Amino acid sequence: MTLLHSVLSLVLSWTGLCSVLYIFSTGLVAVVALWTVRLLLRHTWYSHRLSCFSKPQTRSWLLGHLGKMQSTEEGLQQVDDLVQTYKHSCCWFLGPFYHLVRLFHPDYVKPLLMAPASITVKDELIYHHLRPWLGHSLLISNGEVWSRKRRLLTPAFHFDILKSYIAVFNSSSKIMHDKWCRLVAEGKTNLEMFDHVSLMTLDSLLKCAFSYDSNCQESPSEYVSAIVELSDLATPVVAIKMSSHFANLPSSSSAGHDTTASAICWTLYNLARHEDYQEKCRQEVMDLMEGRDGQEIEWEDLSNLPFTTMCIKESLRLHSPVPGVTRKYTQDMVLPGNRTVPAGTICLVSIYGTHHNPTVWTNPHEFDPLHFDPSNKKSQASHAFIPFSSGPRNCIGQKFAMAELRVVVALTLLRFRLTPGVNPELGSSSGRVRRLPQIVLRAEGGLWLQLEPLNRVTQKEQSDK
Repeated sequence: MTLLHSVLSLVLSWTGLCSVLYIFSTGLVAVVALWTVRLLLRHTWYSHRLSCFSKPQTRSWLLGHLGKMQSTEEGLQQVDDLVQTYKHSCCWFLGPFYHLVRLFHPDYVKPLLMAPASITVKDELIYHHLRPWLGHSLLISNGEVWSRKRRLLTPAFHFDILKSYIAVFNSSSKIMHDKWCRLVAEGKTNLEMFDHVSLMTLDSLLKCAFSYDSNCQESPSEYVSAIVELSDLATPVVAIKMSSHFANLPSSSSAGHDTTASAICWTLYNLARHEDYQEKCRQEVMDLMEGRDGQEIEWEDLSNLPFTTMCIKESLRLHSPVPGVTRKYTQDMVLPGNRTVPAGTICLVSIYGTHHNPTVWTNPHEFDPLHFDPSNKKSQASHAFIPFSSGPRNCIGQKFAMAELRVVVALTLLRFRLTPGVNPELGSSSGRVRRLPQIVLRAEGGLWLQLEPLNRVTQKEQSDK
């Protein structure tokens, strides 16, 4: 009897377990089925609502454009093809999950970027992956939280405050340039720019924002190493989610020193590749400094560097540190041509695409500072040039960045002659650099330049010591 009782108990227990599993699995199947139906209905609805936008060829109705874009040089070239074909905008589906509108023309970008902050939302598709790193910072917060943070930070970028930072930019640049002179004296004339310039912009930022002398240019910086590692980790996570190169979003790493470093590096690179423009900028700086005892840029000098500023802006156009930004809106947004972006749709504003749009810029892939000649200003659309985004959620530190750019570029040209360098690993000249769109725009294998100290300046600075 005991054995029979045990067998019966076992059978009943197993039967009960099977019943529970059956009920659970049936419920789970029902939930999944309901979720799938809702997903497909939502996909159908968005497909219909976005039919007013051109749609590039998809893998299938269900998969859409999933996996069709890359965070590489080829990915940027694909954007060029997109702009060439569709001129101003197109829709983009990442499977049935995410429905986007990509925009790359000033007339289509402007209504979105200029929309009130109260209806503008930083979408969770991309910025969600930056939250563990950046927290609820100004970059990724929304609504009243964003508004309060913006109000608190705005006074820190007033002109009267920025004036005091010029001395910091001068001193940080001098530290970097002295280090370059030592390396050149050791025979190391071929240098990778991002490593040096990122440390210099971090040094400046810590001094300006926190009055903290980190000495990071002379000693190893755990912070910069962490930023580089986080950028490498964050980009593929977002790229997998997006299947697109629009992983390139502004990092607020200590208010954007990495984006400023990118802008400086690409400006020096473009001037290294165009000797005539480099020499013209250098002469402009030398004329400005003529008769002075020291070799420092002053606040009043910034408005007296018109051609150098034109070259900086052209570099920001050609190699935008942040190739794109994303937005969502809590209400339908009307665009030209009777097109409407439904509320909740992710809008990918392509800064890179707008800056390389041949219907907006003549010879958009060439470095031509005359694009920013004052005589061309009247014919330029208001949102043809948006390296700092635009509207209520534009870059709060753009005046800080432009001031630092002008100081660093001017002093670098005063002290060094730049020519394209060679990547030691690839053995190729930086004249054929492959762009690398990560959180900011970098270059595969780094951005290498050849440095030649200008003795007339370095000798004078030595005699002043």
